[in-house]
Amino acid sequence: MTPAQRYTARMPRPLPLPFPGAQDAPIVTELEFRDAGATVRGEFTLNEFATLTPDNLEFLRLYIKVRGNLKEVERVLGVSYPTVRARFDTLLRAIGYEPEPQDPRDETLALLERGEITPEEATRRLRK
Repeated sequence: MTPAQRYTARMPRPLPLPFPGAQDAPIVTELEFRDAGATVRGEFTLNEFATLTPDNLEFLRLYIKVRGNLKEVERVLGVSYPTVRARFDTLLRAIGYEPEPQDPRDETLALLERGEITPEEATRRLRK
């Protein structure tokens, strides 16, 4: 192995999550503090933010950057408000919270935008 390969092999990478076939949260068994020349072994749990998917983490960063303004998230991402709300609800579930029930019309519009229902079906649902 060349010095460059050894260096690259030691560069930190994101956690490989979600891990195929794994249902439980990962357990970290070793922490290395390179600047202190120390390694700690044991069983350590990761918090709910450490196990977010890259998409959820990116959304969370944007949400924090715009100080929790979902309309601003909508503007930055260039997607509809129902789509932003659906992504926010996905993020909430990922960190262990159940989202508050939303207006069913928002869900219908999100389904329509994603092409999961036809315009006729959306109209039918919205008239109920």
